[in-house]
Amino acid sequence: MIKAFDTHLHLDAFDDPEHVLNEARAAGIDNWVVPGVSPDGWARIDALAEGCSGVYSAPGVHPMSADRFRPEIAAELRNLLAHPRAVAVGEVGLDRQVDVPWPVQEQVFAAMIRLAREMDKPMLVHARESIDRLLKIMQREGADQVGGVFHAFSGSVETAQRIIDAGFLLGIGGVVTWPGARRLPEVVRTVPAAALLLETDAPYLTPAPHRGASNRPAYMALVAAKVAELRSWSIEETLRVTTENARRLFRL
Repeated sequence: MIKAFDTHLHLDAFDDPEHVLNEARAAGIDNWVVPGVSPDGWARIDALAEGCSGVYSAPGVHPMSADRFRPEIAAELRNLLAHPRAVAVGEVGLDRQVDVPWPVQEQVFAAMIRLAREMDKPMLVHARESIDRLLKIMQREGADQVGGVFHAFSGSVETAQRIIDAGFLLGIGGVVTWPGARRLPEVVRTVPAAALLLETDAPYLTPAPHRGASNRPAYMALVAAKVAELRSWSIEETLRVTTENARRLFRL
């Protein structure tokens, strides 16, 4: 049976990562990409990718850490991205809700795109209340040359198409299962199959019926089931399509 691929898991946020991975394996998931958020966490995600079967790293500078970016940090990041288990630059982007000056966020995001191009790695993109500016920077910096995924996508069909036109995929997570979700189910129904990836963002964005509790990697089975329902696919087809998309993006 085809196994699922979780393209965005904050495994470093769990006290017992091997335990939650084993839960996920029992639920049919056997590959995970673990994004970096701040330079302090890069060594941890590198060690997880090295020591845990099926785990890959994606070090980068999240917008909430953008004011900590320095040339020496760029050199460290370049070395980490040369590791064979490092498959992407992430989690990078723009966020109107974090307490980092907007010009600093823009400068660091542009630097992350240039680094992704230099290292020939796709990107895990974080976008909150910033899609227009973010896409402009991506176009200016040639982000389409490496591509990537807009993680935790929850926007409209129109926004989804702009992202796909920019050469990026859509990370579909727990939000698609929420009873109040309106736009995302229509996106999942209508975008090309080749644009869909599955993710948890665990321990965040917990799917129904577990909202209110911490998200766990095993819960991606609930996301897969909802995507299958919306696309009128079997679970097997859902896993086949999304896993092939992930492996193609990350060159695995």
